[in-house]
Amino acid sequence: MKYDIIGDIHGCYDEFLSLIRKLGYSMRNGIPLHPDHRQLAFVGDAMDRGPNSLKILNLLFEIQDAGTLFYSPGNHCNKLYRFAKGNHVQLAHGLETTVAELNTFSKEKRKHFLNRYRQFYEALPYYHTMNNGNLIVVHAGIREEMIGAPYSEEIRVFVLYGDITGGKLPDGRPIRRDWATHYKGDAFIVYGHTPVEKARFVNNTVNIDTGCVFGGKLMALRYPELEVVSVPSLQPFIPEKFTQFD
Repeated sequence: MKYDIIGDIHGCYDEFLSLIRKLGYSMRNGIPLHPDHRQLAFVGDAMDRGPNSLKILNLLFEIQDAGTLFYSPGNHCNKLYRFAKGNHVQLAHGLETTVAELNTFSKEKRKHFLNRYRQFYEALPYYHTMNNGNLIVVHAGIREEMIGAPYSEEIRVFVLYGDITGGKLPDGRPIRRDWATHYKGDAFIVYGHTPVEKARFVNNTVNIDTGCVFGGKLMALRYPELEVVSVPSLQPFIPEKFTQFD
């Protein structure tokens, strides 16, 4: 099977449609399909911060209902899930934009959407193991010893947030260690979560979150070709949101 793995969308629905068209997909009965039977996969965080979170989520619901969804949840996915369950969560760092969209719905429509989202999230694995174990699609990363290990709180936190230190940046984002520089596994890992200005290939891993919601690009990795395809963002450019590596 050949895959087109999509970076963090964050509500950038128009850019997503532009990217999949560039990749050769067309919409049929509400589902993106490729003439060569390629499959889409996602590193998570489809929602929050951008203008059209609910549109992209509805599309993902359709793909899930068709039985063809490969989506690895991210920290924003988890936060929206906790909100959908009625937990107290802070409406900040992007969730407030998704909730603002929800607040345009009637009470019943809002309840139905949140119920559907809970079902969506509860069906997702922490990460996807694909191509006979040679490919891992995960949100924030994963250490080699975690791959295939029994699910644990340590793995859950790592795949959602990365290798966090416990400290925070001035804007509230957690400080993260650069786990990819220490990765020595055989599986090729595709992840996102940390916005970078271009795809970052390190030690059999690649970060494809090129900060679309911050004015960068929305990127896909074509697998097994390992080619990157991207479209420019329609959002304002915010350079301080991008991580610079030595």
